[in-house]
This record gives sequence, structure tokens and C-alpha cells, in this order.
Amino acid sequence: MLNKNDSSFTGNARSVSAIDWLPEGKLKLLDQRKLPTEEVYIELSTAADAAAAIKDMVVRGAPAIGITAAYGVVLSVLKSGPDSTDQVARDIEVLAASRPTAVNLFWALDRMKRVIQQHESNGSPVEALLQEALLQEAQLIHEQDIAANKKMGASAVALMRARQSTPIRVLTHCNTGALATGGYGTALGVVRRLQEENVLGHVYADETRPWLQGARLTAWELVQEGIPVTLNADVAAGHLMQAGKIDWVVVGADRITANGDTANKIGTYSLAVLAKHHGLKFMVVAPESTIDMQLRTGQDIPIEEREGDEIVAVKGQIIAPQGVHTFNPVFDVTPHDLIDAIVTEKGIIEYPNETKMRALFAKTCD
Repeated sequence: MLNKNDSSFTGNARSVSAIDWLPEGKLKLLDQRKLPTEEVYIELSTAADAAAAIKDMVVRGAPAIGITAAYGVVLSVLKSGPDSTDQVARDIEVLAASRPTAVNLFWALDRMKRVIQQHESNGSPVEALLQEALLQEAQLIHEQDIAANKKMGASAVALMRARQSTPIRVLTHCNTGALATGGYGTALGVVRRLQEENVLGHVYADETRPWLQGARLTAWELVQEGIPVTLNADVAAGHLMQAGKIDWVVVGADRITANGDTANKIGTYSLAVLAKHHGLKFMVVAPESTIDMQLRTGQDIPIEEREGDEIVAVKGQIIAPQGVHTFNPVFDVTPHDLIDAIVTEKGIIEYPNETKMRALFAKTCD
């Protein structure tokens, strides 16, 4: 059980960093599969390594997946050289195929492809120049994500404080913090900002079956930083709301469509329905890179399904009968009419719909 008496808790705020570019041209990732019992880092040297890390959940969370993929392109060029454009293109395809739902992945790869195309249009680039340009773009994506997270946190807290008196009690789902982003967090960035402004009442963290990101990652992050957190089973969320212990449900997103429908970790839709029933506020916090204006509604979002062994076993321990059929979607879609606010670095959309989304993002759908 994670608490302040646990040997892993020092009482001092400790920043968490899950993605680091090393000077020797490797990508260093915190292996999130090992947490909270082990803090293990791995070093990647190829694009295939980066794609495998994304697919195998070494790194997860839409913004972090995009950042890792961007660095994966840098690894590809370092390995192949700029003359091996066909190999780099194949590596980008492998990276794109690693997770289908998180739109940040494709957004980041598109930015990296534009850098390559720009250099190709100028003639055969000098190897060092292209490598440096790609590295700068990946690092810019990383830095911009942290800046966007902090801006969203400030905006979200301003809205929350305008809506109610403090302290503010939050329920969150999955992991949306430094581990899932460039280093600060979307929904957990809001929690961090509440703590910084001394208006956080408490955080309740859903365990988040089947990968237990809430238990293994969110609780771990918050304990590391001395932020008060209580871990609860997913099925206890309704009871907490009924007992009057929650003010806001704050979650992240992996993709948001033109009308404001939002794909997030499986179980989010249930929380939105519960929040609506209990008269609580439901907030989605995600960077602009998560907005996919090419998709009109959540029905158009591809929902990743994973192998059933993830739900019939926990840490290798079988908990279901052999031969049972399984259904293991990774995400669900929350309709926009259950969402009170979508917070991005570009602005806040209260009670989102397609008209409001288009007004803020000024993009068109095919």
C-alpha cells in the first residue's frame, strides 16, 4: 500500500522524468511496466526499439507516445543515414503502427516528416545538418508539451476556482502526469497546479484496470511529490461521488473529435455518466495535438483492442478460468454532452460541441 510511511516516500517533492535524450545519441525511457516496485531505465538506439517500447507499454500516454516517436525518427536517421530515405520511411511506418488510437503519435511523426521533406527540397542534405534539424524538432516537441501542460494547468485551476470554493477534491483515471507526457502532466498537471496554489483538497486515483496505471503510476507519481492521494478500486468511484467526496472528475484524452467527443482510457465514459448523475463537473485536459478535426464524432475513432491475457491475469497470476472469452478494449469514448469543459493550451471550451470546437481551432474536416 502506498502511503507516506512507505519506504519509497521521502517526504520531499521529487520531479519525475520518464523521457530523456542522451548526448551519445540514445533515448532513455523509464520502464513504466516495472513501477512502482522497480525504477528501471532502458536505453534505445533504433526506431524499432522506440516502436516496441510504445507497443509494449514501456512508455504510454498520448503526449509521451508522440514525443517518443519523434525521437524514434532521430534514431532512425542516426542509424540509417540521410541517404537511406527508404529505410527511414519504413521506420516511420513502423512507429505509426505501434498504437492506433493516440493521435499525438501521428501528429508528431507528421512534424518530423515535414523536417525531412524540407531538407530534401533543398537538395541532398549534409548528414549532420539533417540529424541536428530532426533532433531540434523532437526536442522542441518535448519542450512545447511541458509548456502546454503548465499553461493548461493554470487555465483549468482558474476555471475550477471560479466555479466553487476551495479546497477542491478531484477524482482522476489512468495516468496523465509526468509519466504520460513530456514531464508535467495534463489532468495531473491540474492536480499539481492545485497543489501549488494550496487549494487542493484531495486526489482520488482510480486503480485503472487492466494495466493498473492509476495504482502503479499515478499513485507513485503523487507519493513521490508528497501530494495527498487515496487509491480506490475503479468500481468505488460511484460510491465516492455518492458520499460527497468528489468535486471534479479530471481526465486526459488520447483523441478528441470535431464535436468534442473524447477517447480516453477504458472506464472514462462510466465516470462521465456517474458524474452527470451526481451533478459533478467533468473536465478533459489535453494538448491541441490531441484534437483531430478530421473526425467528426467519436464513432469515427479507431479503438485499440489488446490481447485477453491482460485481463485474465495480474502480474502473471491467473484470475480467470482457462478458455474464457475476453473483451479488452483499451479506450472508450465519452460523448461531448457529458463533458463540462475541454481544456487545451489554446483555450477552454465549456460544454463543447462542433461549433465551439471549430471556432477555437479554425480547422476544417474532409
